[in-house]
Amino acid sequence: MAKKEKIKKTLVDQILDKAKIAHDSLIINALEGKVPEGIQMEQIYKTLALKGDKTGPIIGIVPITEHLSEKKLAKVSGNKKVTMIPQKDLEKTTGYVHGANNPVGIRQKHNFPIYIDQSALETGYMIVSAGEVGRSIGIDSQVLADFVKASFSDLTEGD
Repeated sequence: MAKKEKIKKTLVDQILDKAKIAHDSLIINALEGKVPEGIQMEQIYKTLALKGDKTGPIIGIVPITEHLSEKKLAKVSGNKKVTMIPQKDLEKTTGYVHGANNPVGIRQKHNFPIYIDQSALETGYMIVSAGEVGRSIGIDSQVLADFVKASFSDLTEGD
């Protein structure tokens, strides 16, 4: 029987542990489409950093299998228009590189408005980045939203 490998905790794991918030530490590289057995792609959410014409930086979190509707995000956030933050400005804005943006770490450093697609509330469980490429956390959707002061809304294209 192989010994279970101990996963080094990310800063996000440490923040959640300190707040006594239950979560799973996962090794997933969704950017490469590698997902462990037992996890559906629909459970994995991407954290996108955008800029609103009225609010400045804003965070939208949608399933990795969907596309964010900038129109819907603009409307719920009180902006006329939102646009993706260019990749070259991402780390300067959020503190994270592409593929590592996460709501927990961003909320610790900034007071950006955070919106999560309502599908996460419907499923009750979501997987988001843990602040390092290839690392993720699985967490109760409502618990995460409460912790990062996020609201749920329909953010995906279609419908």
